[in-house]
Amino acid sequence: MELTLPDLQEKLKSWDGCALSKNANPVLGEGNHNADVLFIGEAPGKKEDELGRPFVGSAGKFLDELIESMGWKRSDVYISNVVKYRPPDNRDPTPEEKAECMPWLMLEIAIIKPKVIVPLGRHSLGHFFDKLSISDAHGHPQPLTDDVTIFPIYHPAAAMHNGGLRQALHDDFAQLKIFLDSQGIAPPTE
Repeated sequence: MELTLPDLQEKLKSWDGCALSKNANPVLGEGNHNADVLFIGEAPGKKEDELGRPFVGSAGKFLDELIESMGWKRSDVYISNVVKYRPPDNRDPTPEEKAECMPWLMLEIAIIKPKVIVPLGRHSLGHFFDKLSISDAHGHPQPLTDDVTIFPIYHPAAAMHNGGLRQALHDDFAQLKIFLDSQGIAPPTE
């Protein structure tokens, strides 16, 4: 039997392999299960923990706007996080927490089989390229395999704290659109 995303969601509800699961709700990714584009953030925030969905707070609303700026919809892509539980007080996830949760993300990637993975910020970029800094790599495609490209972009929450990054995010999404078009990757047709 092949593992599906709903199976994964059910298994995550009873998993206690990460200490964060004691005080937070599980938040698996959501979106198109056959998406060509997968966005990966770092960890759920307060609103995500409450609703059990990724990117539903203010950073999520901004992410939705950025996706729409490319002529795509949130439902066209898949959105997840490296860490599946909210760290206390929205602190950065620890290397141990990222390592404990990584098998879940790898299963999501294996099920979805995206062509482009968009790490949002340094925590998710570090999993794929630990030597690249987000400030150097953002907006530039990085081949991962023959079939998968990593396209790093700043985390939308960074623009909430540093207004100067808003334009960089818009520019990066414009570059992402150009890259997707050049690869013949378009939103799924209804």
